[in-house]
Amino acid sequence: MFATYIGAALAGLTGVGIIYVGARYLLAPLASAATFGLPDWPHGDAGAWLHLKGIRDIVSGLVILIPLALGQFHLLGWLLLAASITPFGDAFVVIRNKGSKILGYAMHGGTAVAVAIAGLLLLLGS
Repeated sequence: MFATYIGAALAGLTGVGIIYVGARYLLAPLASAATFGLPDWPHGDAGAWLHLKGIRDIVSGLVILIPLALGQFHLLGWLLLAASITPFGDAFVVIRNKGSKILGYAMHGGTAVAVAIAGLLLLLGS
């Protein structure tokens, strides 16, 4: 049961956190992009890609928070394991494209590990 509480708390923080990040990408895309870790971002009309990232992040947060609110912890565990691919992928893209290694490994990689751990805790506890 303790694993479920910790996993649910991590899931809630992750869901709310990624919705906040997504909202920032919609409201202040270029300022938010500078904190992602890549050396360059699209500008002008190509900046619409940053809005797509914002929408993706908001949906990702909702996919976490809805089963959490419904108490579907086992399902949420599996969803979190699947969702951990996104920050792992973000870390790979940042590092492969000569971005910030600190942000690639620490922020994106750390997020991926935390999300995967939350998923495992929920699967073990339910």
